[in-house]
Amino acid sequence: MVRRRSLLLAAPAVALGGHPVRGQGFPDRPVRLIVPYPAGGGQDITARIIAEPLRAAIGQPVIVENRSGASGMVGALAVVQSPPDGLTLMLGGSGETAINQHLFRGRISYDPLRDLRPVMVMVKVPVVVMAHPRMPFRSVPELVAHARAHPGALSYSSSGIGNPQHLSGALLNHMAGIETVHIPYRGSGPAVVDIAAGQVQFGYNSLASGLALIREGAIRAIRVTSRERMPQLPEVPAIAEHPPLAAYELVNFFGLFLPAAAPDALVERLHGIVAGLLREPGLRAAYAEQGLLVQDMGAAESRRFVAAESEKFRRIVEAAGISAEG
Repeated sequence: MVRRRSLLLAAPAVALGGHPVRGQGFPDRPVRLIVPYPAGGGQDITARIIAEPLRAAIGQPVIVENRSGASGMVGALAVVQSPPDGLTLMLGGSGETAINQHLFRGRISYDPLRDLRPVMVMVKVPVVVMAHPRMPFRSVPELVAHARAHPGALSYSSSGIGNPQHLSGALLNHMAGIETVHIPYRGSGPAVVDIAAGQVQFGYNSLASGLALIREGAIRAIRVTSRERMPQLPEVPAIAEHPPLAAYELVNFFGLFLPAAAPDALVERLHGIVAGLLREPGLRAAYAEQGLLVQDMGAAESRRFVAAESEKFRRIVEAAGISAEG
């Protein structure tokens, strides 16, 4: 369970240079920070951790607003349709900025790469491959060998259809030439609980959802999907450390987005503020506690990263034949 009060207290109330930046290229009215999912999820936590430091830095209230629905598309569209004046930001993730356009081709009413402008990719969110302790594999090479010997017999959980957890499994299936069956859940919590209960053999889920059960020994962490190991699980290798899967990498990401028409000066000013806040040890520690890896990307680099991730997700979705059209 997320301890929201402790997270908010852990976030340092800092300002760049010790002074608010009101009147220095940033609006002088309250700012809405839209989270396109319900309260309590990874993006909501990420937004609430930075909201107070951001308020202190700009000298204006920062109001976190949960606008959920349609796999994040309701909140994203609200940002797309807002004036590009910096008063409406989105704490966005890979779903509504890089994946949904490939899953909901006939139902998405905005173009993420054309209509949203990344300010900064703030954190990457690796996925953890988790297994029930009684499973006869303790590593991804052993999992691959078992899956090849028993095609279609292994099932994996994730927090839903078409999200990075699901696509992590689809990518491993494709790259390793194996067949494992995806079992979608309504959130990472139940997806992880059913691994511990033995209802599903393994899964791809967030560290935050499974860390307590990993520490209790109720589930086993066998690999992570980022290229580097996670500081919270230094003994758990990356999938890419297995030479036949050296090209494997799939992570979620969270960052700040503005409407595409936002002026360059505003984007650069906001980027400078957020980048400075992310260098603060207290803020970095608060994110690390949630399994989030803080990044140091410029605005242009963030834009290229989101575009590259969109192309990667497109290839995975098409290769696996995944569709969320209803």
